[in-house]
Amino acid sequence: MTDLVTLAELGGPLAVIGGAAYARHAYPAVYWSTVGLPLSVARLLASYSSTVDACGLTVEPSRWRALAVRVTIRREVRPVPPRRGVIRPTSTGLRMRLRLVPGQEPADVAASAERLRHAWGVHAVHVRDVKPGVVELRLVGFDVLQQVRMPRRSDSRPLQVPVALREDATAFVRDYRTVPHELVLGATLSGKSMYLRNLVTELAAQPVVLVGIDCKRGVELAPFASRLSALATDPDQAAELLPVLVKEMEDRYDLIKTRQGIAPGTAAELITSDIWGLPEDERPAPLVLFIDEVAELFMVATRKEEERRDEMVTQLIRLAQLGRAAGIYLEVCGQRFGAELGKGATMLRAQLTGRVCHRVNDEASAKMALGDIAPEAVQASCAIAPELPGLAVVGDTSGGWSRIRTPYLSLADAAATCRVTAHLAPDVPALNPFRPYVPPLPDVAPGSMAIARPATE
Repeated sequence: MTDLVTLAELGGPLAVIGGAAYARHAYPAVYWSTVGLPLSVARLLASYSSTVDACGLTVEPSRWRALAVRVTIRREVRPVPPRRGVIRPTSTGLRMRLRLVPGQEPADVAASAERLRHAWGVHAVHVRDVKPGVVELRLVGFDVLQQVRMPRRSDSRPLQVPVALREDATAFVRDYRTVPHELVLGATLSGKSMYLRNLVTELAAQPVVLVGIDCKRGVELAPFASRLSALATDPDQAAELLPVLVKEMEDRYDLIKTRQGIAPGTAAELITSDIWGLPEDERPAPLVLFIDEVAELFMVATRKEEERRDEMVTQLIRLAQLGRAAGIYLEVCGQRFGAELGKGATMLRAQLTGRVCHRVNDEASAKMALGDIAPEAVQASCAIAPELPGLAVVGDTSGGWSRIRTPYLSLADAAATCRVTAHLAPDVPALNPFRPYVPPLPDVAPGSMAIARPATE
């Protein structure tokens, strides 16, 4: 009996420790909610003052405060730390606001983020500027990019769609109104196609005109044909489609000019310089052009193909330079995109504000995407491991960058979503000749148990 009691006394704690270790590896969210969260909160509360002091985030008290402390409390005057707000736990970490003391700036806290991470035992610490004098610390308890789960409150808005998860556990939202054009680079099997798949699926649920140029004979975009208003599957078809898009852009500019020429005395809100200022009943639907394997549009073998290439590149540059006001947006994807593609490549790239760089085969490719806007992000993109498809570094012309990862979405589910939302495709008569053929679904006999399964990617 004594042996059984001893075994129970020793085996119980060992089982708990072993279960916690297993949960930390296999179910990090469960481990964080049950074990990691209480421990991190306890560490933070117990060591807040000493930790921020060791990180150099305290300042000497004012002369009046020091005098008041000596007179009333009669103790040693200590440095003043930032005032800590309420700790708000989340499913992935903690959030806490700090009111900075006079003489501090958000960069001071951001520079100490790595030391705060080790002191409080969390996976990462991210700093966000809330308002003058106040910053928010977002403590992430585990690596949220290992198993991507999108936040529940990432609701889509017109031309604003969540497509990936940031490393601080917030949703990466592709906002076409803010960043009209984007360049997406990535090597084979890096997750570039998955990013494009999520983007098309999210936009399919909105009244947006979706147009595709897929020079891989349509293998990437053809499954979404039911929702696409136009699709070109080789450079010859692209050379016919692009002039139509340019003409559509010019027609929209004529519509805007008509509105600008209204009589004097018209209300200021009726005067506009883009389609978003037009009345809703006159406003044309926004159009998003997806280009997969853009390098195929630049490659030439004969003199005739070179003339066609120059014409297509000119039209793409016009769309990139003038398309935003007309509600036309570009999503350009490829494995490499630089000056070696030929005339006009760098000029087109300069118009692509957003940059997403997945795993690439060489540092030069990463520099093509991020080197001119966020040089420090180049090394981060070069360090992406092959066993983490979908992981990418995203940046924009403001110089900011962060790591993101796209959630897995099967091709069958994406195609089914496009079929369900096919009725939302706006009617653009000029694009009807380029509308892809959609074969009817095969009839399934009643009572049949056959289930179509997507091929393994």
